[in-house]
Amino acid sequence: MPEFLSRPFSTETLSPGQRIALRVEYDGSRYSGWQAQAQLPKVRTVQTEVETALSKIADCPVRVFCAGRTDTGVHATAQWLHFDAPCARSLKAWIVGANAQLPMDVRLADGLSVNEDFHARHSAVARQYDYLIANSRTPSALLANRIVWVRQPIDEVLMHRSLQDLLGECDFSAFRAASCQSTTPMRFMESAQVFRRGEFVQIRVVANAFLHHMVRNIVGSCLQVGLGEQPQSWLKDLLAQRDRTRAAATAPPHGLYLTGVRYPDSLQVRSATDLPFFPSAAQE
Repeated sequence: MPEFLSRPFSTETLSPGQRIALRVEYDGSRYSGWQAQAQLPKVRTVQTEVETALSKIADCPVRVFCAGRTDTGVHATAQWLHFDAPCARSLKAWIVGANAQLPMDVRLADGLSVNEDFHARHSAVARQYDYLIANSRTPSALLANRIVWVRQPIDEVLMHRSLQDLLGECDFSAFRAASCQSTTPMRFMESAQVFRRGEFVQIRVVANAFLHHMVRNIVGSCLQVGLGEQPQSWLKDLLAQRDRTRAAATAPPHGLYLTGVRYPDSLQVRSATDLPFFPSAAQE
C-alpha cells in the first residue's frame, strides 16, 4: 500500500483559531485566475470557490491566503493556502467536507495544522512551475485545455542550454508584464530545465518568486530558440537589455502549472508534486 494511503486525514478536533495549511489542485480552464475579485462578483475564481466551500463547513465566512496567485487559465497541483479555523473541526472535516462542496475541477488534496507564524506566501522560500508542450503533428483531444500544441519541430536541448543564462540573481524586466505590481524586478532563479518524453516537452523553473507573467514570457522567448528562430544566446541578450518589448509574445496560460511551493523543512509542508497525467522526466 502506498505510504500516503496509510496516512488518513486526522479526525482529531482542532481548536478554534488553529492555523491550517491546505494543498489545493485545480484545473484553471474555467476560472479567472486564483484571486477573488470583489469588484467583479460574478467572475469565477479558484479562491472564491475554496472560501465558499470552507465557509459552508464553518457556517461562517472563511478567508484564505495562498502561496502564489495564478492567472486565468493556469492550473496547479501544489497551490498551498492557509486560514485560521473559526470553529472546532477536524482536518478530515475541513478537507473531505469542503471537497463535497467544491466543483470537480478544484480539490483540497492534503493538509496539516501549522504554527501561527506560518504564512502560505511569506513563509515560502521557492516556487516551482512546469510548462507542458505537445510537439506533435496534431493537437491532443484529451489534453486540449491542459497543454500547448506546437507543430513545428522543437530542439529541447537548445532550449535547456538557453535557460541556463537566467540562473542566479537577475533583473527580469525583459520578462515582466507591464501590469506587474512588484516593487523590484530582481528574482533568484534556482534552476531551469527542459525535458522531452516522446512528443511532449516539459519546461520546469524554480525560483524564490516570480513576477507577473514571468514564466510564460520566458517560455515564449525560449520557444523561439527551440524553433530555430533565435540563437541560443538570445535569452541572455534579452536579460541584459531589460526591455520587455524586445522579447517574444507571452506563451498561452493553459500549458502552465504551479507544481511546488517549498517551505523550510521545520514546517513539514510537502514541497512539490508531479502532474498526475504526466510524471516528471526530472524524476527518472
